[in-house]
Amino acid sequence: MAFHPSLRGQNAQASPIRRLSPYADAAKARGVQVLHLNIGQPDIPTPPRMLEAYRHFDDKVLAYGASEGSAPYRTALAKYFNSLTSDTTHAPVQPTQVLVTVGGSEALQFAIAATCDLGEEILVAEPYYPNYKGFAQILGVTTRAITTSAANGFALSAEQVRAAIGPKTRALIISSPGNPTGAVINAANLQEIGNVCRDAGIFLVSDEVYRDFVYDGSGRAPSVLWREGLDDCAILIDSVSKRYSACGARVGCLVTRNREIYAAALKFAQTRLSPPVIDQFAALAALDTPQSETDAHIADYKRRRDALVAGLCAIPGVRAQTPAGAFYLIVELPVPDAEKFCIWLLENFAVDGETVMFAPADGFYATPGLGKNQVRAAYVLEVPKLQRACQVLTAALAAYPERLKR
Repeated sequence: MAFHPSLRGQNAQASPIRRLSPYADAAKARGVQVLHLNIGQPDIPTPPRMLEAYRHFDDKVLAYGASEGSAPYRTALAKYFNSLTSDTTHAPVQPTQVLVTVGGSEALQFAIAATCDLGEEILVAEPYYPNYKGFAQILGVTTRAITTSAANGFALSAEQVRAAIGPKTRALIISSPGNPTGAVINAANLQEIGNVCRDAGIFLVSDEVYRDFVYDGSGRAPSVLWREGLDDCAILIDSVSKRYSACGARVGCLVTRNREIYAAALKFAQTRLSPPVIDQFAALAALDTPQSETDAHIADYKRRRDALVAGLCAIPGVRAQTPAGAFYLIVELPVPDAEKFCIWLLENFAVDGETVMFAPADGFYATPGLGKNQVRAAYVLEVPKLQRACQVLTAALAAYPERLKR
């Protein structure tokens, strides 16, 4: 008798961010150095306060924690979220509205599970973070895309959202600053999108993991928590992964003023028992990171962004726009199949023992055929490495047998 996985398992899509890892591993085994622009793993050091907290954790028993997260950490998170606005007319976030999760990933899963039933749907603005679809698929929820384009900076309008809402729509998930586009939704547009969601009776799930990564001088990206009239429909997703360069800590949170949604998410949290105790202890310490350190890191990322965009735009046939935030951008290549090219880079090409790895962008779209000649690039390496990656890409495209002429 043959044993097969569920249809859910068979139909799940592989991550476009990680699915080429076997090719990269094989290249490294051959002695090739791979410049990783495929994944958002920052190389900037984790804050010393956070690392010190790990070293000084001294509980005698590593016991279960509270399912909703530790009280000191949730209290500190509420204080942090309240610091994001000077608006004293809006009700402040309470610790009882903060649910600590195993990374932002679990917060997203809880948000989808708490808002959608089997067969219902979420809306996303494509290109989008592919795990949105992955989480929805696990839950038997459909993903439907609203297409945005580089022509207008991957902007999402309230009118697009209104037109896309159907009878099975239960939530819209947005990312601002965006992964994979770097687009930032301004406060007025965010309010308009929120109003559409509220009036249509659907939830607005706002993925704000890259909140601090904004490069136009306007400071942090606007938060859904401080938009008027959205308390019942707004759900915020956050994480320590990017802000504190602590992807391995696996600590995130879900924040909502909707009591019923919070209660539902808490029941899911109780099922998985508790988020990691030691990592919460360290994440609490990370909240004391001076703003000056964060500002220095953001300035560093801006230099990286500018270096990568300049290097890419100097390559004949390559098109890239300067992203406003996060640390990703969508790059259009003069090739018919970006995934095939990315595999070729890892299997067949190197310059002085170096090659470069991107994430094929078709996996960031729900609409078939879109993103076929695009990749997502993450500028998480130091400037000289990004410049070197552009040199390697220039040589690779010149040598690639299937390069398109423009």
